[in-house]
Amino acid sequence: MQLTQLDWIVVCLYITVTLLTGLYFARRASRQTDEFFLGGRSMPWWLLGTPMVATTFSTDTPNLVTDLVRTGGVSENWIWWAMGISGMCTVFFYAQLWRRSNILTDVGFYELRYSGRPAAFLRGFRACTWASSSM
Repeated sequence: MQLTQLDWIVVCLYITVTLLTGLYFARRASRQTDEFFLGGRSMPWWLLGTPMVATTFSTDTPNLVTDLVRTGGVSENWIWWAMGISGMCTVFFYAQLWRRSNILTDVGFYELRYSGRPAAFLRGFRACTWASSSM
């Protein structure tokens, strides 16, 4: 396949814009922890809640839906429709409450909500499970 001059211009322009955007946000995010995790707390709460829902969908979601319908019929769609409904509740209710509580992560929520040895165990357990699942 031969690329024309226009193709190369588009590719170079795309790489340049992507690189400059990344450098801008990397510099901005390295100022403070709040900048890195929460966009400096200047973003609207609903925009911060959207990734909470978006991370539950991946490339295997269509395969899951197809298998659910194939094995259990169209009514099995309610399983993932319920996830969509709960995801909207997450964005529109919980994200706003998390924003007001002035925390950064879900482990910060555990620290705020619970105390004592059970809470310390829960925080450690969550940290270990997250770390082991991301390897």
